[in-house]
Amino acid sequence: MNSVQIRSAENALSVGTWLIVGGAMLYSILTVTPLMAAHTADRWDWTAPILPLVVDAAVVIVVRLDSVLARLGGHGGRWPVVLRWMTGCMTLALNIADSALKKDLVGVAVHAVAPLLLIVTAETGLAYRRAITAAQTAHEARQKAEQQEREEAAARKREVAEQREREAREHAAAEAREQREHEARLVREQTAREEAVRREEREAAERREREREQQQAERERLEREASQRRERERLEREAAERRQQRERVEREARERAELLAGGPVNEKLPEDKARLVVHASFGEGLPVRAAADLCGWSIGWVSARYQEHRDGTGRALESASS
Repeated sequence: MNSVQIRSAENALSVGTWLIVGGAMLYSILTVTPLMAAHTADRWDWTAPILPLVVDAAVVIVVRLDSVLARLGGHGGRWPVVLRWMTGCMTLALNIADSALKKDLVGVAVHAVAPLLLIVTAETGLAYRRAITAAQTAHEARQKAEQQEREEAAARKREVAEQREREAREHAAAEAREQREHEARLVREQTAREEAVRREEREAAERREREREQQQAERERLEREASQRRERERLEREAAERRQQRERVEREARERAELLAGGPVNEKLPEDKARLVVHASFGEGLPVRAAADLCGWSIGWVSARYQEHRDGTGRALESASS
């Protein structure tokens, strides 16, 4: 049986038990109440249903708690058994008491059916519930064992699959590692080749740079020597020019001294020589009258020549004549 069938049987047992308990309680109340009313004071007739209700309530408690304990697989000890049988016997006694007092054996038999059925149903229901609980426990144990076996089988399958997958991953990882090592080796070799090429190119570039620097240094040295040579030539030219200038100045000074050394004249000197004398006089800073005395020309003519020298034309003429 599966769990659904077990629950269905347990539900049927519960429904049947409570139907029997309900019917027996109703029948007991209807049977016992007139008896209690007949043996109770008139003013307390209204309490006649209390005793059958109390006894039947004890029956309900016993049946309900027995079903719970049976469902849980427990046992309440001897006191539940005493209560169960005591309530059963009390119900039986109360139901057959009126007929027994009247010595009505048929009535005793008829009124004993419901209490006996209630007692036997309670005991049988308890046995059934215990059997159902044991069967369900065994069924659940088998299911648990089967589930555990299935889980163990699934776990073994998973372990085998994981082992295979792990081996596959390790194999793939080994291949990938070998591939990476091979690629890394190729990369290192390629890098080494490229590094060698770059080193050669760098060395070649350094050689070219050194050669260029040497050439640049050589050009700078040559340019420096050329510059120094040009500077020496310039200095030599300037020195020669200064020497020529000094010689020219000295020569002009000697010439002026020679021209002015003759002193005053009584006759006019030739115009060219007179101009030279005036030029020398102007260069020496002599007055116009002294220059006129030295060249024999008039003061006006000498003044005109002085003015020409002041304007710069006379110097140009004298230079041209020289």
